[in-house]
Amino acid sequence: MDKKELNIVALCASESSPGNYALILEEPLSKVRVPIIIGTFEAQSIAVYFERMKIQRPLTYDLFKNTIASLDATVQEVVIYDLADNVFHAWLVLLRSDGTEIKIDARASDAIAIGIRFDSPVSMYDFVLQEASVAESEKRLSLLKGSLAHYSSEALEDLLEDLLKKEDYESAARIRDMIERRKKK
Repeated sequence: MDKKELNIVALCASESSPGNYALILEEPLSKVRVPIIIGTFEAQSIAVYFERMKIQRPLTYDLFKNTIASLDATVQEVVIYDLADNVFHAWLVLLRSDGTEIKIDARASDAIAIGIRFDSPVSMYDFVLQEASVAESEKRLSLLKGSLAHYSSEALEDLLEDLLKKEDYESAARIRDMIERRKKK
């Protein structure tokens, strides 16, 4: 299976999931973005690392980094390999000094929080990228331009829900406006 390397481009409060955060990954060539909703602890740990904050005691992810390093291994890559029921599944791909590769199943947020501490790349299989990307919603919406009137209310509601899950609020607002106009008729 083909996969693409992604960059972490943003970490912000999630509008669709209050109390959580959105970690935004981007494929550099196509500029396709994938939001991953993560918890407060994971967001804090990622922010601490990127901001190079000095903390008194190691965080859990620092403990994992130290443990992996003391076992004479490194994180070669984080691979997001599946999306099931809106949950991303990932592997921490470890490389031991003897050349042995080990895949450890993990939540994407945990894998990324550990992987960044090794400056490891984050990759995603193409089919996951296609399913989870914000650009896919935008493409679908562009196909609908000028033809939203031909879609049932149920189809518009489904599209609206999909766009909100992907935090594509601009496109969602257009669909919402169409739904509201229909209700007024």
